[in-house]
This record gives sequence, structure tokens and C-alpha cells, in this order.
Amino acid sequence: MKLVKHLAGVALLALVPLLGTPAAAAVSKAVGTALNQAAKSSGGAAINAINAAKAAAKTPEERAKVAQMAAYVYTKAGQYGKAAEELQAGGTATPSQLAKLYYNAGNYTKAVALAKQAGGEEMTILIAQAAIKQGHYAEAVGAYNKLIASNGPRPQYLENLAGAQYKSGDKKAYLATTEKLIRVDASPARWQTLLVELQKTQMRPEAKLALFHLMQATGNLTRPEDISEFAKLAIVGNQPGVAQTVLTKAGGSLGSDPMTAKLAQAAATRAQTAGANAAKLAASPATAAQAGGAYLGLEKYADAASAYAKAAAAGGPDADSAKVFEGISQVKAGSSAAAKTTFASVGDTAGMKDIADLWKLYASTKG
Repeated sequence: MKLVKHLAGVALLALVPLLGTPAAAAVSKAVGTALNQAAKSSGGAAINAINAAKAAAKTPEERAKVAQMAAYVYTKAGQYGKAAEELQAGGTATPSQLAKLYYNAGNYTKAVALAKQAGGEEMTILIAQAAIKQGHYAEAVGAYNKLIASNGPRPQYLENLAGAQYKSGDKKAYLATTEKLIRVDASPARWQTLLVELQKTQMRPEAKLALFHLMQATGNLTRPEDISEFAKLAIVGNQPGVAQTVLTKAGGSLGSDPMTAKLAQAAATRAQTAGANAAKLAASPATAAQAGGAYLGLEKYADAASAYAKAAAAGGPDADSAKVFEGISQVKAGSSAAAKTTFASVGDTAGMKDIADLWKLYASTKG
């Protein structure tokens, strides 16, 4: 999520007095000299020059110009709170200028109050981002919805709205917003934003395995650590052929350490055994999920979907997991319509519904 960063410094550049001539500056020589010194200096020297200018300032105009330069000096030094105080004391600051300064200072309460006074698109963005910083996710949702209502469904607003909805716990709204985003732009970069955020959440191994399948499908399985974890989960999840394929495609990008070699050997050995036994495993509902994983590794996607469907029909605690991989197999087989129906049937009791909903969204982009 993009945040307001150092906007205060940019805004304050326009406030620096034109110190080249007394006429332009409209201040006494003593004040002008001190302000020139402050503009040319940094750190303690600039602050000392500001203090000298304060001592010499006699008129309201001089005090206002000293306040502007003081704000500039403190902003340049990264002391945003002090800059805001100086600018506010000068009496010429606008609410939007002060809001940016207080935001960068981390004083979000003051920043939001001033932003509300100022109004406008930029200040609504600041309000939304300040709410995220404070953990006030419902307020952030309201601000982003206001931005979208005023300016249209821009991808950045939708992306930030989805993030706020997810953090607020409103999964239904989050998925609805995410669907709008993906329908506007189903590029790998758009999926990456979504999937990287999901990676940070706690989930059962089967859900994480399905997440890696989705990362692969959307072109986001690129990091060596993700490839290794995907392979490990695939082996444990009775999909050794998938692990073997992933590791083979990764090639030398994973390095040549002994652990990687052992992982590749384990995947190859188990994939051979699973492939040889797939038909026998598919005959029984109790072992049909293992057959589904074997067929998935062999890229026999229709057979994989059939085997997973048999496992799901048997019920039990892993039925929803089997449905998810049935749907994944259907997508890979080119049966997106059937996959959407399968994903929609996944329940909310075994920790698989969130990933099933994302796969359903992906399937909807395929037909």
C-alpha cells in the first residue's frame, strides 16, 4: 500500500522566502541575513540561524516569514512535528500543509483533524492512510469508499480498499473488491499484491499448497524459498509429481546444496511410485485423494479431478480439501465453469474456503 511520504517537504519548498533582495523579502536586514543563513545551512547551524531571525523579527510579516523558514529547516531535518508547530505559530499555514507535516510526524490524530478541515482528494487519501496506521480499519474503508465514489474505481483505491477490508475482517467485502480489481487487471503484478498479502496469514498446509498452485498459475512462483516450500508441501500433500516438475523447472535457481538435492530425489522417487499406483489408489474412496495427487503430477488433469471428486464425495474432515484440488484440476483441464461450481461448494469449516474463493476468482478470468 502506498503511503504519504515526505509530502510535507515538497509542499514547503514553495514557502521558502525569496531571500535574494530586501524588497522581495520585505524584512529587515538582520532578519533577512539570518534567514539567508538558515536557507544555506543545515542541522544545528540552520536552527541557530532561525533562532537569530526570531530574536530580530519585530513585525507580524517578519514573524510569518521566520515561521515559514523554520518549518522548512525542521522539515529538511526530518523533524516534522517541530516543523508543524513552527508553521502553525506563524499563522499563515493552510490545514493541508499542517496535515501533511503531522502525518509525517506520526501525529495521526492531528493530521486527520486538519485533513478533514482541508477536504479534497489528497486529504481523503491521507485520512485513509492515517486510519490504516492507527489500526482504524473501518474508518479507512469508509475513506476509500468515499474516494471511489468521488473519483471512480481507480486500481490503487480498490487495492487499498481491499487491504483495509481484509484487515477489518470483512472477508466478503474484501473478495468483492478483489474481484473488481482482478477483472480490471488480471496481470501477474495484480495477483502478486493479493497473494503476497495472503501468504502472511496462518493457514493449514493443504490451503498453503493450494495457494502455491495459484501463485504458479498466475506467474508469481519466482522466489527460491517459495519454490522449495511448494515442493515440500506437494510431497507431504501426496503430489510428488508436482514437486518434481516444480523443482525441475526451477533448475539451478535453487542452488546446489545437499538439502535441495535430497528434496529433488525424494520428489522423483515418490512420483514414480505414486504414478505406478495411481489407478489402484483411485479405486477406493479412502485413497482416491492420493490418486488425485498422482494424476495431478502426471498432468492427467481430468483423471485427477475425477479422483478428487470421489474423495470429496466420501465426506470426512478432508472433503473440502479434496474439493479445492478437484477444482484446481478442473481449471488445469480447461473446465473453468465446472471448477467455479466446485470451488463454490467448499465449506467454511476446514480452513479452505478463502483459498477456494480466490481460485474461483481465478477460474472466472479463464471463462
